[in-house]
Amino acid sequence: MTLFILGLIVGGGIGWYFYFQMRREISLLDEDKQMLAQEKQIVLEFMHNMVEAIGEGVGREELFRRVVHSAILSTGAFSACVFERTPEEQLRGVAVEGLFPPHRPLPDSAKLKLTTRAKFIEQVLRSEVFDVGEGLVGSVAKTGKGMLISDAREDPRIVKHDDPALEVRSCIVVPINFRETSIGVLAIVNSADGVAFNETDFSLAQSLAEQAGLAIHNLDLMAMQIEKNKLDVDLSLASSIQGMLLPHDFPSTPGLDLDARYLPAQKVGGDLYDLFQLDDGRLGVAIADVSGKGIPASILMAICQSNLRHLAQDFRSPAKVLSEMNTVMNEEMRLDMFITMIYAIIDPVRGEILMARAGHELPILFSANSESGMMRATMPGSEGMALGMVPTQLFSEVIEDKRIPFGPGDLFCLYTDGITESANQEGTEFSSSRLADAIKLLRNRSASDLNAGILETMHRFAGKEKQADDITLVSVRNLGSS
Repeated sequence: MTLFILGLIVGGGIGWYFYFQMRREISLLDEDKQMLAQEKQIVLEFMHNMVEAIGEGVGREELFRRVVHSAILSTGAFSACVFERTPEEQLRGVAVEGLFPPHRPLPDSAKLKLTTRAKFIEQVLRSEVFDVGEGLVGSVAKTGKGMLISDAREDPRIVKHDDPALEVRSCIVVPINFRETSIGVLAIVNSADGVAFNETDFSLAQSLAEQAGLAIHNLDLMAMQIEKNKLDVDLSLASSIQGMLLPHDFPSTPGLDLDARYLPAQKVGGDLYDLFQLDDGRLGVAIADVSGKGIPASILMAICQSNLRHLAQDFRSPAKVLSEMNTVMNEEMRLDMFITMIYAIIDPVRGEILMARAGHELPILFSANSESGMMRATMPGSEGMALGMVPTQLFSEVIEDKRIPFGPGDLFCLYTDGITESANQEGTEFSSSRLADAIKLLRNRSASDLNAGILETMHRFAGKEKQADDITLVSVRNLGSS
């Protein structure tokens, strides 16, 4: 009987032990659930704050500052800092809150300034730049793996400062990444209550850093989109202006059939063509190719056209016009830019073309052979250098006028290298010989149909290859006296 009672007591004691152990484990599980729920709530609030910040249009540095502030509030830290990774593979402090210890020991001269600790330390951190891989922060940036150092007093990786206020007792260092892209590092130092950081704090810091990486990535995307939208507006405006500058209605010149085509490789381009009436029934015809593409080339093209129109009224010699243009344009052009150009004056009454060439592609002239009457192609040339390449004195010594017979039925074609250098999938260029063959085949068409046929032939040759350069084509046919 005694043994029976003793067994009940012992058995009951063991049962109570397991009961309280189970209650303890349930309580710990409840605590873990509460902590997870709390961490989830913190992260959700952080995400919400980041979205709001991006919506407010804050800059990158302000967003980093909010990351630091949220990290301190969430972990109860004394101080924190974000180090941004630069394109030069270095790290620099971009946002700091609290008395965050510098990455390197302070020089003796700097220690005297510690009376204004917070501001001075912030200045040190912002001016301090160190390589990826250097120190604890650099190591996390290099490996992409976060670190929790609960007791940092004896850790050799921690920089020791003489000032007790800069002592690191506990720290968390986590990478700020977006997928495989390293953005920076978030470092959190010393809890405000003096208790060492634990795994829960580390997990929370990692979650915040992950969301910070996503927020920075979205901010960069938004900034790029805004900049792209601004650029698109600028390009559309530049394209509209350029479209207004290039003539679409050609001069009605008795005895001449005219047409011009212009296809920029981008929204705006650097090719130029112009056709304008001169006195005595003469026609001014110009084609030019500005080095480069885009807005700088289009601006230079507009300046070039304006100068051409003005100077063409003052001088009857194309070579003189181009020489004067070289003088004027030299002041407008960067050292790495130049303009190739042909300016020709067509006189249908006299049946001739007076032409000067500043380094441009040779024109193609189809004319009737005086003996056989058969049409033949020639590429009349004249000496000259591109505008903007040399001083006007040297330019004027080289440039010359070329007088070319231009009788009834003759065809004069000007073009830019966007046509002849248009390549197919094998890399073979259309070339001036193929252009001449196309003109020969289509020579009996009107100037408009001729140009359309040439471009169709070129596009058929290039196939699906993307247009690499601006394309300009000008054709003038002598119809003879009406």
